[in-house]
Amino acid sequence: MPNPLRVVVIGFGPVGARLCEDLLPAVRDGAIDLTVVGAEQHAPYNRVLIAELAAARADLDGIVLHDPDDSVAAGARIALGTRVIGVDRDAKVVELETGEQIGYDRLVLATGARANVPTLAGLERPRYDADSVVRAGTAAVGTDPGLPSGVTVLRDLADAERVRRAVEAKARIIVLGAGVLGLEFALLAADAGAEVSVLHHGPTPMPRSLDRGAGTVLARALKARGITVFAHSRAEAVAFHTADEGTRAFDAVVTADGNYVRGDLLVLSCGVGARTELATLAGIRTAAGIIVDEQLRSWSDDDVYAIGDCAHVVARTPENEALARLPGAPTGLIGPGWRQAAWLAGRLRADATGAVHTEPAPSEKDAVVMLKDEDIDVVAVGEVDIDIWDAPVAESQPHRHVAQWADPQHGRYVKIVTVDGVLDAFACIGMPRTAAELTLLYDRQGELPSDRSLLLRLDGADAVGAAADAFAPTSTVCSCNGVNVQRVTDSIADGNDTVACLGRDTRAGTGCGGCKPRLAELIERFALTEVARA
Repeated sequence: MPNPLRVVVIGFGPVGARLCEDLLPAVRDGAIDLTVVGAEQHAPYNRVLIAELAAARADLDGIVLHDPDDSVAAGARIALGTRVIGVDRDAKVVELETGEQIGYDRLVLATGARANVPTLAGLERPRYDADSVVRAGTAAVGTDPGLPSGVTVLRDLADAERVRRAVEAKARIIVLGAGVLGLEFALLAADAGAEVSVLHHGPTPMPRSLDRGAGTVLARALKARGITVFAHSRAEAVAFHTADEGTRAFDAVVTADGNYVRGDLLVLSCGVGARTELATLAGIRTAAGIIVDEQLRSWSDDDVYAIGDCAHVVARTPENEALARLPGAPTGLIGPGWRQAAWLAGRLRADATGAVHTEPAPSEKDAVVMLKDEDIDVVAVGEVDIDIWDAPVAESQPHRHVAQWADPQHGRYVKIVTVDGVLDAFACIGMPRTAAELTLLYDRQGELPSDRSLLLRLDGADAVGAAADAFAPTSTVCSCNGVNVQRVTDSIADGNDTVACLGRDTRAGTGCGGCKPRLAELIERFALTEVARA
């Protein structure tokens, strides 16, 4: 029997864990010798749901994705609580901070991303550009900056515990940033009784996903939930006071327009940046992330791959290779990362067995963004910041037609952008059935009904049938894991009659969590069907 393919995976977050899971059959067969190194001491967990953990709406067991003991039992080596501090690509060896060296035939970087610390007076903002990383050396690899007392990000279990204490104390919490994750946490914390403010420098929240109309409706919904929103407020500094024990603690955010917003805890929700420092020190090309081609292979080394939040996919063409600044960035979403992991697992299994891997690499279009909340339905995708009366830029370009409907008094808003009758982008607030229908049409690239008002009626008292059957066997339920209605109903028939059980059996609902209401609806629909048959 030939020697097994030595695969080393650096990073045991959601994407690294999925790759590990999908490689286990080849590990059991002896085709792959797998080593996974994770900097955290814990089993891999879903970072997308960390806000729910911080607000005591979920427990750790509910967000854990994989049991490392299962991988060890299959024959993999899992090294937790340790960092890889160096990669020798000539010798094909990685070095752990313990001094141990591990050889590889294929190296997979799944190092993820770290929360951004904005440039504010009073906060030390570390630099991770290539020159700074080279100067810092191995000390920069896999480490996060220390923040003053009362200032935190929300990225890992330690952050969640820190925030949970403030939520339970019903403290004054300021969320800096109005992206989807920050708003989800703000809503959860406000529901738990905390006094929450959201501070952002744009005119409306979620500016990357929503136009002014949708953002205005959302801002009003946040206010109705008891959240104070400071728009057009550019934070400039963080002020501190001396706590009882003599230490420096957070006191307020100072804005450019003179506001002094006091609080007990400042939660920085300002996006993330790929962890590229290990790749940089190894001489692997990086930009917004680790540069890989469509096959997820590093431009710098054919035996090195990157997946997930650290992977910056760029077609390797002569034109792109000549660019000083490469286009694009990592997706930052769990669904695309999981699809990359599944595809790469197939590629590595084929390499290990000498088989031909014919499955095309995953290509991603704009991802549907959902704000998960029990009372506020926000779904959007694509570029919706286009005026309804805009004319075509040029005759040769397809005209983007816009349909728009708003009822701000009742928190409802829909904007639809089509090209040649096919849905290109949309934003939908307060209209869950319309949003579900538009999501199906976007996924299928199907034509919209010529009478666009039919879509609005889906959320009305006289609801009409959907143009695209949300319960058709091939309709996607969970976009993160690519699970369709047929797979879910088969699982329910096998006795998995709760959302948690469906998650364990099909993985549906274990990503962003946005499909959980639909899973519950399918369970109820299945039960009614069984009663009718009886």
